[in-house]
Amino acid sequence: MRIRTTNIMLAGCLAISGCQSGPTSQAVADHNSEFGCIAGTVGGAIVGGLIGSTIGAGTGQVLAIGAGIGGGGFVGNRLACR
Repeated sequence: MRIRTTNIMLAGCLAISGCQSGPTSQAVADHNSEFGCIAGTVGGAIVGGLIGSTIGAGTGQVLAIGAGIGGGGFVGNRLACR
């Protein structure tokens, strides 16, 4: 149970860190809405978690869900925050 909680916390931190953005020009900042970036990150994390939940069983499934959440959040952020 402790490993599962740790993995969920790690995946949440990775998803939130995807919301960080570096300095950008005003034109790029105007083009990207904050809502779109957050929606892309959260949507990607949800889809990644669902895909990860179909893989494995037991501890392997928990790790797959954590990796799916982190990877999906990252990809969703990159696609939504161009």
